[in-house]
Amino acid sequence: MNATSLTTLGHEHLAKAAGATAGRSAVTMHGGQGHSLRQTLIALTAGHRLGEHESPGEATLQVIHGTVVLHAGDDQVEARTGDHVVIPPVRHDLEALQDAVVLLTVSLSG
Repeated sequence: MNATSLTTLGHEHLAKAAGATAGRSAVTMHGGQGHSLRQTLIALTAGHRLGEHESPGEATLQVIHGTVVLHAGDDQVEARTGDHVVIPPVRHDLEALQDAVVLLTVSLSG
């Protein structure tokens, strides 16, 4: 059994995001093929977005660091360090108001 510091890994990926044109960096922490759950750590620098995309199914977002806004249809929610958000099953995007690190958890079963 292994433990990973999301804080340390988040800082590493924020540094990578700062050097990337798209202002983001991500790593799959758990899951993928053969798993029913996927968890991805995503770092976004302030002012950058993950473009609008379809909902992958049941999903949640936990803010590890910073402040983000989740836009979903006509709704939006601002989330800060420590917040947990259930992502609605509609097209959505994510915007970093400050440098941010989030943990995206998606159920792949369906």
